[in-house]
Amino acid sequence: MSDKKLEVLVYGLGAIGSFYAFVLSRGEHVRLTVVARSNYDAVAANGISINSENHGKHHVKPDSVLRQVKDASQTFDFIVCTNKAVDQASTAADIAPGVGDNTTIVIIQNGVGNEDAFRERFPSVTIISCVTWVGARQPEPGIVHHTTSEDMQIGLYPNKPTSATTDAEHLSQFESLLSIGKTIFQIVPSIQVQRWEKVVWNAAWNSLTALTLLDTHTWLTSSDLSTPMTRRLMKEVIDVANALDVPLKYELIDRLMDKIWIIPAILGNNTNTFNPEALPRRSWDVHL
Repeated sequence: MSDKKLEVLVYGLGAIGSFYAFVLSRGEHVRLTVVARSNYDAVAANGISINSENHGKHHVKPDSVLRQVKDASQTFDFIVCTNKAVDQASTAADIAPGVGDNTTIVIIQNGVGNEDAFRERFPSVTIISCVTWVGARQPEPGIVHHTTSEDMQIGLYPNKPTSATTDAEHLSQFESLLSIGKTIFQIVPSIQVQRWEKVVWNAAWNSLTALTLLDTHTWLTSSDLSTPMTRRLMKEVIDVANALDVPLKYELIDRLMDKIWIIPAILGNNTNTFNPEALPRRSWDVHL
C-alpha cells in the first residue's frame, strides 16, 4: 500500500460493525470514520472497547464519529455497510454523499438481494459482498464482546465487463486491509451461494430461538420433533434457493446441524440478532 491514507467509513456501529471497525482500524494507512446512531454519544466520547476471545482487549478511537455520512463533507475509498438490511434503498441514499468515482461499497449484512439497491443507485462502483460468521454482542453502547466465532466469505458483485480490472484491484486492496486486521476470511468466486447458506442458517436458528426463547442446544433437546422441524425449515429455504438457480445441496443441512453442536449454544444475547429485537418488539430485518 502507498503512504496515502485510505479513507474508510463504517456505516452502522452495532456489534458486527464495531468488530469490523476494530479490524479495519489496525491498518496504519487507514483513516477510520464511523456513522453511529443509538450509541453515537458513547462512541464519540469514549471510542469502542473490544473484548475478544480471539484478539484480546483493545480500544478503538475512530478518527471521526458522525451521525450521518453527509456530515463528513468528503468521499471515501471504502464504505463498509454493517447496518441491518431493513431498507437498502434508504441506506444507498444515506451513503450517497460519501460515494465518489473510486469508492468501493462493501456490504457486510445478512440476507439476499442486498446489493441490488446499491447497484441501481451506483451503476459503476465496485461492490464487495460479504457473509460474516462472527459472534459478537454490544451489552452497553460502545462496549463489544466477541466470542471465538469468526469467519467471513467475500466476493465481487457483478459489474460492467469494462470494470473488471478496477474491481479486482479494489478487492485486493480490501483483502489487504482484512489481512492486516488479522481476521479470518476467504475470497469466493460466487458469493451468492454463501449468502444463501447463511440464510438457511438464520432461517432456522434465528426464528426458532426467537419464537421459543430457547438457546439452540436446549431447543434441539426439547422434543423428538425439534430436530426434524429444524431440518424441514432448512430444506424449505434450500428449495427456494434452487428455484432461483442458486445451487445449494441438501447435504448443507447435515453440515449446519453438525456445526451447531460444536459451537456454544446460541441465544439472542449471544450471536442471534433476532431475540434482542423480538423482546422489546423492534422491527426485524427479514431475509426472505
